[in-house]
Amino acid sequence: MKFVDEFRDSGKAKALAREIENIVARLEKGRARPLQLMEFCGGHTHTIFRYGIEQMLPDGIEMVHGPGCPVCVLPMGRVDDCVALAERPEVIFTTFGDAMRVPGSRKSLLQAKADGADVRMVYSPLDALELARRHPDREVIFFGLGFETTMPSTALTVLQARREGVANFSLFCNHITTVPTIKAVLDSPDMMVDGFLAPGHVSMVIGEAPFQFITRDYRKPLVITGFEPLDILQSIWMVLKQFDEGRCEVENQYRRIVPPRGNTQALKAINEVFEIREFFEWRGLGSIDHSGVKMREAFADFDAERKFTVENPRIADPKSCQCGEVVKGVIKPWDCKIFGRQCNPENPMGALMVSSEGACAAYYNNGYHRRTA
Repeated sequence: MKFVDEFRDSGKAKALAREIENIVARLEKGRARPLQLMEFCGGHTHTIFRYGIEQMLPDGIEMVHGPGCPVCVLPMGRVDDCVALAERPEVIFTTFGDAMRVPGSRKSLLQAKADGADVRMVYSPLDALELARRHPDREVIFFGLGFETTMPSTALTVLQARREGVANFSLFCNHITTVPTIKAVLDSPDMMVDGFLAPGHVSMVIGEAPFQFITRDYRKPLVITGFEPLDILQSIWMVLKQFDEGRCEVENQYRRIVPPRGNTQALKAINEVFEIREFFEWRGLGSIDHSGVKMREAFADFDAERKFTVENPRIADPKSCQCGEVVKGVIKPWDCKIFGRQCNPENPMGALMVSSEGACAAYYNNGYHRRTA
């Protein structure tokens, strides 16, 4: 068994598609609009496009592509802070590759590198720590970003740096949390989402319990979902089955990876190093309470925001961008006034076009920008 081919079986996909169509036919009676299901994670969005899953679904279902791309939602002000840190002569600034192209108000990290800043792409925070060991005369900053999926590796690296006494290593923390973001979407007055496909990799860390409030307080069915095409189709079927049977609960389709209580060791490391921020600014969504983390006082020596002057300016997105409406399912990317014209992967203006994982980038790269013609 390759544990890949089994989840890309066309016969099983067609069988699931037929079951989905049968349930939707029953649910459509008396409904004024299609059921909207939000897949929160950018990885889900790209699986849906890569394997043509939207084309397999009946008209009674509409997929809404959520804000689950951490690079996309990074606000311009934080990018400006990254550039300012990277341009300091004593600093080696390290980051994941997809963050290098995110535009700030002046330039991106890639443009800062072209202008002479020492910006280096790494595959892990441990790579940044190794650079700090090899260059004790330089300050090495790691740009920590991502949801709970990447928090454990960052936290464990900080703990390792403290154990070794690597004083020239620090973290510019921009990690964000999933649950408050979903709550912000649910609390939006024009929100139209009926159910959720929850992110599998985040759930691998946090488990099932943090999502319970969605089914309990908002009465929206939720299924924790894997990333292969059959995972997506089965999860859609599971959400629809809840509607059909009058249930509303958290179900775990990705049980082969996601334990009910999450990863206790990862959560222990996260809680030791990080604490919740009062609020955090999201590109395209504005400020969301308790949606980010910062380093605890005990790790102040490894906190780039304390070590260096960081202005953290608040810079609004271009008024022409409609990312917020796209995220909430009010419009599709091609309905945005600048999609595929002023805003494209070569010149990203909106949050969802910045990274290849963003919904607008996915639509564009799969040819949907031609609908704007």
